[in-house]
Amino acid sequence: MKKEFKMSQARFDELQKELNYLKTTRSDEVAEMIKVARGFGDLSENSEYDEAKNEQGKLYSRIGELENVLLHAVIIEEGDMPTDQVTIGSTVTVTATSGGSRSFKIVGSQEADAMHGIISEDSPFGKALMNHREGDTVTVNAPAGEIKYRIDKIER
Repeated sequence: MKKEFKMSQARFDELQKELNYLKTTRSDEVAEMIKVARGFGDLSENSEYDEAKNEQGKLYSRIGELENVLLHAVIIEEGDMPTDQVTIGSTVTVTATSGGSRSFKIVGSQEADAMHGIISEDSPFGKALMNHREGDTVTVNAPAGEIKYRIDKIER
């Protein structure tokens, strides 16, 4: 079974736009870099050529990655999700049993940004929270050991 990439329509559109840019504009730029670098002479000792070919490899890798993600994308309509339990699109306020309250937004893996409190439903923390309700206590298996959190509030 292929992996599904859950995301919002906005994120899907962003990735589609990036793919289009890479296949057209950026691809032409890299081709021009290679053409210019070839003009510098002996390819066996031409660092500009090597760098341009490396850039081409990175470009093709990213294009392949984006095509795979978009091919297996599942658009999540937040309005269709239940509001009384944690699902993709929920903003969840939790309190650790050791103290300290914090809010997180649950998103698909392609939209996660842990530094800004936006976590993937595929992460250990996201998996622990999914489908639970306000008042539930969840256990997260973290590298430091098990941490318990109480779900204080679920918002959309």
